[in-house]
Amino acid sequence: MIIAVDGPAASGKGTIARALARHYQLPHLDTGLLYRAVAATVQRMELDPSKEADAVAACGFDDLLLADPSLRDDETGQLASIVSAHPLVRAALIHRQKRFANQPGGAVLDGRDIGTVIAPKADAKLFVKATPQIRARRRHTELHAHGSTLSFDKVLADIRARDARDSGRSTAPLVMAPDAALLDTSFLSIEASVQRAVALVEDRIRQKPAAG
Repeated sequence: MIIAVDGPAASGKGTIARALARHYQLPHLDTGLLYRAVAATVQRMELDPSKEADAVAACGFDDLLLADPSLRDDETGQLASIVSAHPLVRAALIHRQKRFANQPGGAVLDGRDIGTVIAPKADAKLFVKATPQIRARRRHTELHAHGSTLSFDKVLADIRARDARDSGRSTAPLVMAPDAALLDTSFLSIEASVQRAVALVEDRIRQKPAAG
């Protein structure tokens, strides 16, 4: 069984995807980490993330980098949004993601284009969203817990800028797949969001045989 979880930054998709992976005992891949690894490599090589050739040169990172906690930094996230807009970067990483999705037994993947590009035939697709203000509040709280001094207004501006880049890029933009179930976590607790996600996946699984 393949479960695709898409959505914008700080919508809760990662938390939900990890919970679904535990619930169904499936391997999980946060595909955003791949782009964060490219971003971190660009930064370490002192390259320009806005130049496609520089970003592509950083795609040969070692898998061990994915375990580096610094990939979760907000600065790396901002750079990841820039490098992920390059078509050749997405092409360089797409096979790794598809291999993970199509492994025996299935998998849970979360990102921006899982249900539309990476696993268009996924058994269940969720699109997780929340208002920009609520997503910014979540990210602001998370960052400050790790010692950041960024203001809420700056975090909100960054969230809006990232949304614009993710939705406006020419290759694999952030869009809800036509057959995805919408999950708005704006006013839901983590527990309620996960329960709703499981219910939506179960509903999709029940509908699958009837659909063909």
